[in-house]
Amino acid sequence: MDKDFSIDAEGLHQAVELMSRDFSHTEGLALPMALPQLGIGSAAALHSLAPSVLGGAARLGAATSFAHMDPPTPWITWAMTLWNASLNQNLLHPATAPVARQMEERVVAWLAPFFGMNGGHMTPGSTVANLTALWSARECAGVTEVIASEAAHLSIAKAAHLLGLKYRSVPIDAYGSMDAAQLPSDLHKSALVLTAGATSTGAIDPLSLAGRAAWTHVDAAWAGPLRMSKYAVLLAGIESADSVAISAHKWLFQPKESALVLFKDTEKAHAAVSFGGAYLAIPNVGVLGSHGATATALLATLLAWGREGIARRIELCMDLARRLKEFVDADERLELYAQPQTGIVVWRPKDERWFDPMLQQLPAGSTSITSIAGVKWFRNVSANPSADIDLLVDAIQAGLAEGV
Repeated sequence: MDKDFSIDAEGLHQAVELMSRDFSHTEGLALPMALPQLGIGSAAALHSLAPSVLGGAARLGAATSFAHMDPPTPWITWAMTLWNASLNQNLLHPATAPVARQMEERVVAWLAPFFGMNGGHMTPGSTVANLTALWSARECAGVTEVIASEAAHLSIAKAAHLLGLKYRSVPIDAYGSMDAAQLPSDLHKSALVLTAGATSTGAIDPLSLAGRAAWTHVDAAWAGPLRMSKYAVLLAGIESADSVAISAHKWLFQPKESALVLFKDTEKAHAAVSFGGAYLAIPNVGVLGSHGATATALLATLLAWGREGIARRIELCMDLARRLKEFVDADERLELYAQPQTGIVVWRPKDERWFDPMLQQLPAGSTSITSIAGVKWFRNVSANPSADIDLLVDAIQAGLAEGV
């Protein structure tokens, strides 16, 4: 038997031990340019790659990590990912993933009611979730166009293009949300996409518009999990949509690539996007063919934390964003783009000459940049419950004190 397909307890122990080492001073990727003729063995490869894989990565759980929608992941998801890799389940076939399929069904059943949906399935990300939802809209509701705000995620325009649907963009208001007054009056052939947590600003489109078009899809990739927290009211109206997309690898703290597409009428939607094959025991639903047991890590997290544990961490992130917003609001040299709605704070110095020098003063990983209407803004995303907001505030204060 090939020992590389068996459990090597010592090798796995070394892999875990290497995770605790400091490889922060690693530079570059030290690998041969061509595929080696002879391998160096698994243990040697592990030690060779550790500095690059572990040392070269962004530390999303660091105290200064406050720049992007990518959170740290709980250790239980690392264990589930290891188990998944060892088993290599394929959810395309019930015979190759009998229990893993049930786990995905259970996760969907746990989460769908928070959004007023009755089912759905998992996808690698919300780009695929959005595509699947609009594919269902075309087949179930006969839509010929997609309408979304100019702040909608680029995956919406991509999906319309791939599906051969006309795409129309609606202006946003001063808060970054869809300007409902700019919507066309006739939506009987339209899929209306409402964003719950715009990528640049975190803004929420008016969800009261759900149900006005032939099909309403809510791209809640970022803000969807707020429905499990005390901030659920911010997404009031989402339950009137026909479909919802959520990225579990954002505010559900999952490893890439983990998302869900949920439907009001799952039986109808799934039937519209299912295909059979001679080699399949049951029809294949959605865009993906073969796909792995992504739900295992999500189910383990939900089981370990419960709704309360998810809510507590999201609410902590929202509080960190509130504290940064209050600091910016209180300093007359700084300005907010708009009052933050979903844990994303967009701000800048009023004096444009300070922008680039201030960026150099901010801690690594703390701040990203976005452009809105041609104007550059700083963007801080509260996706890391372990972030230390005081480090960022202190750095901004120091820069201001020195005149940047």
